[in-house]
Amino acid sequence: MSEIHVEEHSSPIKTPRQLIVVMVLAFALPVLLISLLASLISGGGDYSKDSPRMSDEAIAKRLQPVGTVVVSAPGASGAEKGGKEVYETVCAACHATGVLNAPKFGDKAAWAKLIAEGQEKLTADAMKGVRQMPPRGGNPDLSDTEFARAVAFMANAAGADWTVPESKAASTTPPPAAAAAPAPAPAATTQTDSANGKAVYDKACMVCHAAGVAGAPKAGDKAAWAPRLKAGMDTLYASAIKGKGAMPPKGGNTALPDGDVKAAVDYMVDLVK
Repeated sequence: MSEIHVEEHSSPIKTPRQLIVVMVLAFALPVLLISLLASLISGGGDYSKDSPRMSDEAIAKRLQPVGTVVVSAPGASGAEKGGKEVYETVCAACHATGVLNAPKFGDKAAWAKLIAEGQEKLTADAMKGVRQMPPRGGNPDLSDTEFARAVAFMANAAGADWTVPESKAASTTPPPAAAAAPAPAPAATTQTDSANGKAVYDKACMVCHAAGVAGAPKAGDKAAWAPRLKAGMDTLYASAIKGKGAMPPKGGNTALPDGDVKAAVDYMVDLVK
């Protein structure tokens, strides 16, 4: 019979001393690692009651959020409006549909003769008012630069290559502090609303309602307004705000608050009562 050899596996621990060393290391190493991790997480700082890290300022700094939100009033930056914005809020009321023979936006044939006049002349004429177009498109609050940008925006959309006017440098001298105005008397509320309605009418509504353009009821025409008055004021308000027929929402000036639009409707209704 052949002999059968059985290999014996030898252990790395051969003496009692080696066994003791292995047991000590098996216990000490985890404790050491846990201590090191705790030290890293805490930053190794002193968190005792009298420690600078536990002061109110230090705690507040650690609790401070990563970012903050700053809320400012619209227009607070004082930035001038761009040509596209002015077009959408002021000019589109007529130029989007060609009301009052206004050259339609993007119509190269309609704009060709105007573009041929040159940027400077066309802008100056439009700023003063041309034929049925009121000065500055009916919004006298527009600055020269804002209005010129709108003209350039429309001309460029029809094939021109005009330069968009840059902002004029603002004066570095701060304006003098205005004296506090006295509180208005309660009785003046109705007068203020009426005046505001007329102002909105002059800027946004007159261009169509003064002449009855595109079926708009003429201001002061009782016969034209009669069926609309029968529908009720709420219906009139909704039509003026949302738009109806050829009339765009808010007369083409979507920046107007609903209250201003209603004031303008009240003003026109008062004219036929």
